[in-house]
Amino acid sequence: MQTFIIFKYAFMDYFRSRRFFILLLITVIIGAILTGVIGYFRPQSVLSSPLSFYSIWWGGTISFIVILSAVFFGGDAISGEFQNKTGYFLIGNPIRRSSIYIGKWVAALVASLIMIGMFFAITAGNAIFYFGYSAIPYQFLESLAFVLLYLVTAMGITFFFSSLFKTNSMSILVTVILFLFVFSIVQTLVANLAGVEPWFIVTYGASIYSNVLQSTYPAHIAAQNSARIDPRAFNSTLYYATIPEGITIMIVYFVFSTIGGLLLFERKELT
Repeated sequence: MQTFIIFKYAFMDYFRSRRFFILLLITVIIGAILTGVIGYFRPQSVLSSPLSFYSIWWGGTISFIVILSAVFFGGDAISGEFQNKTGYFLIGNPIRRSSIYIGKWVAALVASLIMIGMFFAITAGNAIFYFGYSAIPYQFLESLAFVLLYLVTAMGITFFFSSLFKTNSMSILVTVILFLFVFSIVQTLVANLAGVEPWFIVTYGASIYSNVLQSTYPAHIAAQNSARIDPRAFNSTLYYATIPEGITIMIVYFVFSTIGGLLLFERKELT
């Protein structure tokens, strides 16, 4: 009951806040831009098949919306209680901290699901316009399932940093830098320079949501001879997470980040 009450009021706060409508507007604008560009130019690479359409439209964009949703709704969910001193009104009452954490986590997740659902509707609507009602292949539904798992994982990581830091700016900044820059840079360096599969990077595991939209799922290890293009370049190896591997990586990140964030919140003093 405590968890549900926290969820109810936290979600109402999200729904009434400007951030909710700003992110909703961003999602609609992205969908509108893609709709206008593809409708005007009609690129053959996009409209050659439903899978090509989803691979470019959905696979190339949805990660950005996932990260924005996690940051917008989870970045200050816990740290805000300490920075704004609102935690005094919650923690001082006979309410378990776990109920506060889980209630806010679920509220942030539900608000994020609305954004994913909106972009899903825009994507599916355009696909139906170009390819008819049979234009929703099972690969797209698989990709949606993997995106939802990625969203849950990203939310867990975001809440971990929100519990770790006592200021909103720091928790949000660290999360954004990690997802937009650090993970991708480390993944590239490890794979190309060290020749090691970056199985420990969450974005590597999450890439299955776009890999599954290929006409043929990429081989787990694919050699790429860069020297054919530039004799001075080095040979590199491309790694693609398998579906079981990608799911496992995201689940492990979700479990450890969520439990770790809860433990941090349980032990942090409100001063």
